Parts: sequence; C-alpha cells; structure tokens
Amino acid sequence: MIKDLIIELLYKTIKGPYQLLFKKSKSWDITKTDLLHYPQESIGFHLGCFLLQYKFEIQPTLEEHDVYHVLTNTSVTVKDEIDLQFYLLGNGKYSPFVFIVIGTGFLFYPFQLKSFIQSYKKGKQAHEFHHLDFYKLLPISIKEFQKTFNIN
Repeated sequence: MIKDLIIELLYKTIKGPYQLLFKKSKSWDITKTDLLHYPQESIGFHLGCFLLQYKFEIQPTLEEHDVYHVLTNTSVTVKDEIDLQFYLLGNGKYSPFVFIVIGTGFLFYPFQLKSFIQSYKKGKQAHEFHHLDFYKLLPISIKEFQKTFNIN
C-alpha cells in the first residue's frame, strides 16, 4: 500500500537524525551469530532468530527496538509497528520516535484505532520494562521475563 511506503520512507528519513540526537547509548557490539549461541530459551537466542527470520541486521544503538518486537511477539508490518509503539506508550515509554509513529498511525490508519487502544492497554497492564538494559538480559529466559513483567 502507498501509505505503508510513505511511513517506511518517513522512518528511513528520520532514523539517522534520531540516532544522532537521541540515542546516546553504547552499541552492543554483537552479531546475529553471537545471539544464536545463547541458550534456546533466552532473549538473546530469540532476538537472533527474529533478525534471521526478517533478514534484519543489528542497528547500532537501536538494538532494544528489536527486543521489544521479540518480547511482545509483534511482527514487522507497518501496522504492527504502530501497535508496538502504542504498547510501549502504555508501558511508559515517551520518546520522540514513539510519538512520531503514533502520530502517523492516527493519520494513516484511523480505522485501526481500536487495535491501537488494545495495544496501549496491554502495555499499561505490563510491568514497566522499556527502560531496562536488555544487553545484560540477553541470557535470561524469554518466557520467565514475559511472565515476570506480565507481557501478553
């Protein structure tokens, strides 16, 4: 769809400046192969599988974004990306990227508002996790993490 292409172009356009201005964290310096060497039940292994499944590369300083997809079991379509950002907003993440994606969601997907609200509520029900250092949590069991943080 044309609206998906517009949103993807917008993302590609703002990604560089966003990283430069807002992402001050250190890159993880890890490869997909490294991730796949983690135990099969771990967040790290599931992240490696996610990256392979979608043929993604690790994006330096943006690594946690793909972890959010893995933890919430969210796909990578444009609509699913918007759902994820609503989930994260409900979880307490207030970043410029969250608000940009949510704004485009309202603009381009007004008939998906019910889905977005459901995602927001799910994020609200989960214990706050968006701020954690996921690099340190890569060896942790994904199921245990999801259970502990009430991630549905």
